[in-house]
Amino acid sequence: MQVLRAVVDHGSVSAAAGALGYTPSAVSQQVAALERETGTALLERVGRGVRPTAAGLLLAGHAAVIERQVAEAGAALADLRAGRSGSLTVRYFATAGAALVAPAVAAFRRTHPGVRLDLGMTDPEDPLTKVLDGRADLAVVVRSDGAAHPGLRLVHLRDDPYRAVLPKGHRLAAKRVLDLAELADEPWVGAEPPGPCREVVRGACDAAGFGPSVAVDSADYATAQGFVAAGLGVALVPALGLAQRHPGVTVRRLRGPEPVRALHAAVREGAWGQPVLGALVSALRAAAQP
Repeated sequence: MQVLRAVVDHGSVSAAAGALGYTPSAVSQQVAALERETGTALLERVGRGVRPTAAGLLLAGHAAVIERQVAEAGAALADLRAGRSGSLTVRYFATAGAALVAPAVAAFRRTHPGVRLDLGMTDPEDPLTKVLDGRADLAVVVRSDGAAHPGLRLVHLRDDPYRAVLPKGHRLAAKRVLDLAELADEPWVGAEPPGPCREVVRGACDAAGFGPSVAVDSADYATAQGFVAAGLGVALVPALGLAQRHPGVTVRRLRGPEPVRALHAAVREGAWGQPVLGALVSALRAAAQP
């Protein structure tokens, strides 16, 4: 169809051949083949040249539309490859959203204003499924063991150590660093929802030789601090979860062991290498620097 359009635009087979870099015979053969396919005459001779029939004009017009659409598609693809357009769906949990995702997104938008971002909370008990099945492009997740996951690329962002949160005036508040086992006989305020963060705390307590006795289960860092401040127990809260510290608590470091949750960006292996996704991962890594 593009050959037919060239003939129509230039008014002769020989002129179209010169413009396309073909021989006149090759141009005539392609037009003849198109006439056989369509079952109708597309050109008629006029003196030394040719002119299009009504069918020829119709197809030449469609050829122009197709050429324009192909050019537009190529430009759109170039923009996508260069990170000037597109969209990303990002999922995260609350503390990562405030501490990492928000500043990363602000930096990303300054360099990629044409990329649309769909931001939302992830399921704390199943944060990877949406990435694996393509409903999310990236999720910020906690991986306590650092193990690989089939089909995913995990990029380490930062480690987030847990702190002991005690009521003001607690008998252990005078110590700068606590052995985790020193909290074995204390009533506990559960600060984590079910999922990998709770597993980090449970695993550290197991390593210290005890299982915590949970008096109140809040599954929320701010609420847990309120219960601790009221004297109902002690809690373990990750450092990123203590950005808003309750005035009625004391926070101390831990050892023996120190529980640590490892924050990762999870991306499908098949999507790894896309420039716009790589730019967002880089922004997250920069935001995660202490």
